[in-house]
Amino acid sequence: LDVFTNRRFGGNPLAVVLGADALSTGQMQAITKEFNLSETIFVMKPGDAANTAKVRIFFPGGEMAFAGHPTVGCAILLAEQKYKPGCSFETTILLEENAGLVPVKVSRIGEVPRAQFTAPVVPFPVALALPELALVAQALSLRVEDIGFEGHHIGVFEGGPRFFYVPVNSRQALERCVVCEPHWTGMISKLGVDNAYVYARGGDNAKTNFRSRMFAPTGGIPEDPATGSATAILAAQLLKSEALGDGLHEWRLEQGYEMGRPSDLFLEADVEQGKLVAVRVAGQAIGVMQGTLEI
Repeated sequence: LDVFTNRRFGGNPLAVVLGADALSTGQMQAITKEFNLSETIFVMKPGDAANTAKVRIFFPGGEMAFAGHPTVGCAILLAEQKYKPGCSFETTILLEENAGLVPVKVSRIGEVPRAQFTAPVVPFPVALALPELALVAQALSLRVEDIGFEGHHIGVFEGGPRFFYVPVNSRQALERCVVCEPHWTGMISKLGVDNAYVYARGGDNAKTNFRSRMFAPTGGIPEDPATGSATAILAAQLLKSEALGDGLHEWRLEQGYEMGRPSDLFLEADVEQGKLVAVRVAGQAIGVMQGTLEI
């Protein structure tokens, strides 16, 4: 499927392997490398019959406890299998992921379904010694003065996976981003985080709040077209940067546009007494191909 898009050949490609109960961890990793996508999700029978499925998520470099675009794409596929083509529906898919149980609300009104997951871990800041801005700028082919805007500063946040957030003050700076060695390796060796989520205000759509890019070349992902987990964890960065008041907050994000894989993601966060209590991410997905694996 292509995820976080309503058009084929946009969004983030995802391989969903059904009936994966008999596969070993080594086979799952080998299949993931064969597809060579940012992530592949394997679907098995649930441990609890009340849930829809147990899943394991891999990227080319290993296994992930949780990831957003596999969660959205897999939930949409499993929901569509329950209903006749063309019929409208609304249902909840319960996925047993390594990070915990992930509820996903899936609906189809029209041709392309939409899913919204609740993050299994409420994101939180990580206390780390951050690299100097000069090194961050070199690692991403930026200028020091490009980094940061209006209360937004670099930071590391976690919610299952961990991401390094780099705000930049213009779309032009975001477009210029290119991973540059040896500075990249120097930066991530200080962080203990093998990625950088770079974002700026605005987007092509007038309703878009932020445009983003996510780089993780040392994890086998040179650039990711859409990163649902990083989008969910961004809520913690926004809480810190914008001093969000109590209540519901909503944002629209664009990612993958610079790659020619435009993706649209929708983030919600509930804040109570100045703290995040729930984070949700939504998007669409559309089928592209299906087939049979020979093991």
